Amino acid sequence: MTYVFLAGASRGVGREVAKQLIVNGHQVLALLRSDQTEADLAAMGVSTVQGDALDAEAMHTIMHNHPIEAVISTVGSLPESSPPRVDFAGNKNLIDAAVSANAQQFILVSSIGSGNSASALPPNVLETLDPVLKEKAQAEEHLAQSGLAYTVIRPGGLTSESATGQEILTSDPTVAGTIPRAAVAVLAVRCLGNEKAKNQVFSAIDLSMQRTEKTVEAIEL
Repeated sequence: MTYVFLAGASRGVGREVAKQLIVNGHQVLALLRSDQTEADLAAMGVSTVQGDALDAEAMHTIMHNHPIEAVISTVGSLPESSPPRVDFAGNKNLIDAAVSANAQQFILVSSIGSGNSASALPPNVLETLDPVLKEKAQAEEHLAQSGLAYTVIRPGGLTSESATGQEILTSDPTVAGTIPRAAVAVLAVRCLGNEKAKNQVFSAIDLSMQRTEKTVEAIEL
């Protein structure tokens, strides 16, 4: 069992990660900006704490007040969101707090299109998402230089269907495709405490939803 601090649990991939963590017997402390989803998470067995990732001092205090062993961040912004966006500023605060609290691993859920995976997206999509992808790349770089054992997961386009069992991680940054949010959660939790996943950057797709016509070499964890 690992004590995991989870940012982004109120919806989307973060909510699915919370489910997977509980199913796999981990203890979870979820960061919430409001109490709207607190009852739902509590019913799942997730403890919660209110705070904003953009508040560096609050993140430092929270992590030092709990026995945090690992951090998983799924927080992100829409392209039309005004700065400061959580994609870099919020994740930077989480990373810095995790370093200070001596966390053992930080798993960052980013996006295909970030960093050296930009070529995997069509130019029109890349242009639309450019403001957010640049910030995600900054967060990835800050994490890689933090000294933490890190794992970056870049999922492709997200869907709301159930995981198919064909979800994979690959080190190939040119791979493109889509993947259910629930499948991203499965992969993220699989990386938790896994030595093969540490200090790695992965793209994540569902092989049945792959868009690139190439053989993909999956990473076995």
